[in-house]
Amino acid sequence: MKTKFIYVIMAVLLMGSQMTLSAQNTDNKQKKQRPTPEQMVQMQTKQIVNTLMLDDATAAKFTPVYEKYLKELRECRMMTHKARTEKTKAQGTDANAKKERPSMTDDEIATMLRNQFTQSRKMLDIREKYYNEFSKILSQKQILKIYQQEKMNANKFRKEFDRRKGQKPGQGHH
Repeated sequence: MKTKFIYVIMAVLLMGSQMTLSAQNTDNKQKKQRPTPEQMVQMQTKQIVNTLMLDDATAAKFTPVYEKYLKELRECRMMTHKARTEKTKAQGTDANAKKERPSMTDDEIATMLRNQFTQSRKMLDIREKYYNEFSKILSQKQILKIYQQEKMNANKFRKEFDRRKGQKPGQGHH
């Protein structure tokens, strides 16, 4: 009788602890929100300042310039994203119906490619503009480090994105 009672008590305690753990997991997921674009800019800037090991005076000059650079690049990237989103809404499709959308016409493809070229030119213009600004504050080796760090970050984000989509890293972005 005592052993059955002990087993019942242990089972109740075990179930209670499992419920507590699962409740904590959902709380953590709700608390873990994506950083805002402004927070991302600040985090990236801080990372670059640390990577370059800038002194306080140089960091004070560099930080506002680099933050403006990141914001302009983001705005340029978002222009095509907004255009795609608006087109999707105009066609009356939602994110879940992507597989069912009709294939693009040659004119639509040509327009899309021209828009991508335009965006690439704008991004290059931004990079050149800020290269000149960075050159006033940093050495050429430090500027190269910035671009190398940006490339590494882009690769990390791409791998993480692929992982979340269930693909192996490097498998098509078709």
